Amino acid sequence: MSSAEVDHLVVAATSLEQGVAWCEATLGITPGPGGKHLLMGTHNRVFSIASAAFPGAYFEIIAIDPEASPPARRRWFGLDDPALQQRISDAPRLVHLVARTRMLGLHREGLVNVGIDPGQPLAMSRETLQGRLAWRILVRDDGALQLGGALPTLIQWDGTHPTARMATSGVALRELQLGGLPPPVRQLLALPGVAYAAAPALRAVLSTPLGDVTLDTG
Repeated sequence: MSSAEVDHLVVAATSLEQGVAWCEATLGITPGPGGKHLLMGTHNRVFSIASAAFPGAYFEIIAIDPEASPPARRRWFGLDDPALQQRISDAPRLVHLVARTRMLGLHREGLVNVGIDPGQPLAMSRETLQGRLAWRILVRDDGALQLGGALPTLIQWDGTHPTARMATSGVALRELQLGGLPPPVRQLLALPGVAYAAAPALRAVLSTPLGDVTLDTG
């Protein structure tokens, strides 16, 4: 089985306006355009953080879309969790890592075999100015993140990857650390470039116009 790869970091915000202001103040850039996720009632802004260590990586600022109809299910990345909503009320927070795979079904089966339920694959898409993006992603019915958020959500892109349409942002992912991921899961995903520790669940070091910036889920 081939390894999964780092796809994107997820920062949750109470609104995209809050997320953009935070990004400008913290990372020194204005995030690029994103789109709406109708199934989840969310919307985002995105930009590339690709580097030699993490090719194809990007950064997502996501928030509940106030113009969307309430979804018929729990939102992804724990966005409906009151504790998370409280944590991001003052400022956006790094909450999660999404990893891409070319074998979503096999990686899901491997996780189930070591006692982890990563959720069912959902077919998703969103429109962009450059065309439609489509993917399948594992999301639990309760929207909860597993292993304290350390278990990456797995995604498989259908066709064009988002970074193919993104300009260089001036921000690059230098280091990435996951905490609390059991050895069988590390071996199954075999994420290139990722270091492992006890905590926090996720820590990222980014090279930015303002210098190196460390974000974590602690």
